[in-house]
Amino acid sequence: MTLLTQDEQQQVAEAIDRIERHTDAEVVTVLAAQADDYHYIPLLWAGLAALLLPGIVLVLTGWLSSGELLLAQWLTFIVLALLFRMPKITTRLIPRSVRHWRAGNLAHRQFVQLGLHHTSGETGMLIFVSEAERYVEIMVDRGISQRIDDSTWESIVADFTSHVREGKTLEGFLACIDACGEELKRVLPATHERNELPNRLVILS
Repeated sequence: MTLLTQDEQQQVAEAIDRIERHTDAEVVTVLAAQADDYHYIPLLWAGLAALLLPGIVLVLTGWLSSGELLLAQWLTFIVLALLFRMPKITTRLIPRSVRHWRAGNLAHRQFVQLGLHHTSGETGMLIFVSEAERYVEIMVDRGISQRIDDSTWESIVADFTSHVREGKTLEGFLACIDACGEELKRVLPATHERNELPNRLVILS
């Protein structure tokens, strides 16, 4: 999975800098390759398949002896465990609700770890993306949520998620930052120069 290049990351940082000139909000962007390594998932599915598939062959055809059945189960487990470790396959073996739950947890941890809940005026905003899960979330502190309803961000998140699904993460970031900037400068215009948090894109690989 290819995350943004240095030049693309710089474009994101410049977009944040542009909107922060016109608003008191502190915007931080985070891009994660994936929210979890899901190491147990390939082993779980490979184990289930190894138990069932050779047994089904034995029952239906009688081709396998008990000794051959055990060997077939081990071979099935090894092959599928390796195959299911491929990221594109692994993510498809995990229910969407689980993937989004893990990505949401990571977003909340980043909001706290990056200090977005400690800004002056409580005006922190996190734009979080996890590529493997095709997950986008916008989180804001009280200074913003008291002025802008959470439903405002839903269409922006939906549009960004579409970009991520199409592999256009950079375009999604730039469009999202600009859209958020329009909302922020409307209700939270800049009153003084500030830059409490770094504008760079945080990469979690």
